[in-house]
Amino acid sequence: MAGIVYACVAPHGFEIIPEVAGKDRQRFDPTRAGMIELGREMAACSPDTIVLATPHGFRVEGAVAIATTSFAAGRLGKYGVHVDLELPHDRELALQLLHAAKEAQIPVRGVTFGATSGDASVLPLDWGSFIPMWFLGARGKPQPNVVIITPTREYGLGPLVELGRVIARVAGHSGKRIAFVASADQGHAHAADGPYGFDASSRSYDEQMCDIVRNDHLEQLLHFDSEFVEAAKPDSLWQMAILLGIHETVPLRGRLVSYQVPTYYGMLCASYRVN
Repeated sequence: MAGIVYACVAPHGFEIIPEVAGKDRQRFDPTRAGMIELGREMAACSPDTIVLATPHGFRVEGAVAIATTSFAAGRLGKYGVHVDLELPHDRELALQLLHAAKEAQIPVRGVTFGATSGDASVLPLDWGSFIPMWFLGARGKPQPNVVIITPTREYGLGPLVELGRVIARVAGHSGKRIAFVASADQGHAHAADGPYGFDASSRSYDEQMCDIVRNDHLEQLLHFDSEFVEAAKPDSLWQMAILLGIHETVPLRGRLVSYQVPTYYGMLCASYRVN
């Protein structure tokens, strides 16, 4: 079956990867177990390409960035340990998405790095892409291709929801099995000693997000007040808006897999399987 075969929400805290977790390894066990479960579900769906939306990739002012390189590679390190990853990047699908998004009047730009194509065309992997892919097929054989997208926050959620619809339509005509990953951490103001300080909005935001996923009502994302979101400091809303557009186009069934707040930010794993 071609088209969207699976989707998920996956966090990107460094310590989820046990090799670089150091002394904090056990603290992140619930989320790591959730990611392993998402990885099993992803593998069972055998995607040809994983389209991943990250908040930490190349940001282009005034536009969604769609990488059009031939490869993606990076290194992740903490506590004096590092791990490496290299992935084939689906340049063909990326160009199809870029063209279709422009036709839909979504503000998008193609992003290349090094050469336009070929062995020297390698997108540097940000941690928002690296960490989910570590669990979602990057170390399997064969590796799935990826397409890396970085949303813009400058135009509200409407264009991102429409981008999700475009992704679903292009996937349906691609002849490929496509999965989507919303790389997303939740509120970042859970702790006074964290980089964003403490704000009770983070807990409220996360509770509402868990309910939205648990009850399979992603459309409620559109009702968040902008001042509330700013106080809660999530980086999840924009990638999940793309997931909403896919959900509106493809019949998906959502499930909350795990949630925890191990440090100053919340992490949620959610699975979306085709009905």
